[in-house]
Amino acid sequence: MLKKLFSKSKKGKQSSRVEEFLLDNECLPSHIAIIMDGNGRWAKKRAMPRIAGHHEGMQTVRKIARIADDLGIKVLTLYAFSTENWRRPKSEVDYLMSLPQMFLNSFMPELMERNIRIQMIGDKEGLPNNTKKALDEAMEKTKHNTGLILNFAMNYGSRAEIVRAMKDIMIEVNNGNISIDAIDETMIDQYLMTSNLPEPDLLIRTSGEVRLSNFMLWQLAYTEFWFTDILWPDFDHQSFMEAIHAYQKRNRRYGGLKGEEMK
Repeated sequence: MLKKLFSKSKKGKQSSRVEEFLLDNECLPSHIAIIMDGNGRWAKKRAMPRIAGHHEGMQTVRKIARIADDLGIKVLTLYAFSTENWRRPKSEVDYLMSLPQMFLNSFMPELMERNIRIQMIGDKEGLPNNTKKALDEAMEKTKHNTGLILNFAMNYGSRAEIVRAMKDIMIEVNNGNISIDAIDETMIDQYLMTSNLPEPDLLIRTSGEVRLSNFMLWQLAYTEFWFTDILWPDFDHQSFMEAIHAYQKRNRRYGGLKGEEMK
């Protein structure tokens, strides 16, 4: 079924950008992953401290989560803090580590009302106690929710994830629980942090950067990519619709010739 969706300005008028997209409700991406980039540049353009950009980016997370939930998207994974982000100035890192508590505390009533479940991938034990506590409490409170899974990648690096999975598999091999011949793609999937999630159908990266930055390298093997110059704090309803509309025009062949004749 096709559904026409509109994006409007705060005054209710259509903006100068393309406003209307015709989405196929039967062909929505099940899992959307987003590399949220450009918070610092957004602040710099406004002569504001970088943390102001991160605060504004947090508001965008809330808006996009609502839209994803309204559309019926099953999983929204957000790259919130990478294993490489610890190299940033301590003041910025400290602020980023405080955001989960601020966001989850203020958003919790709506998360429960919307039946949204919080999940996390990454090395949780490497996070500060207050950050870890906020995530643990949110996951516990929402664990029985059955709607959108809002999955935060915190202290996450895909290479570290894959190394950890290989080590866990080798422990099982050494203990005689798994034979070398039994190791295949399906088994590796089961040892990754995303073992309970479908692979992403659509990856969005904001701010004009065109790279994966150590994000879900295994899981994105056949994901459709969509890049935009829009900085994350400016990413809005229309941007999200545009990305999904572009996804629905793709022919996902998974290495074959789906929808095409063999030549």
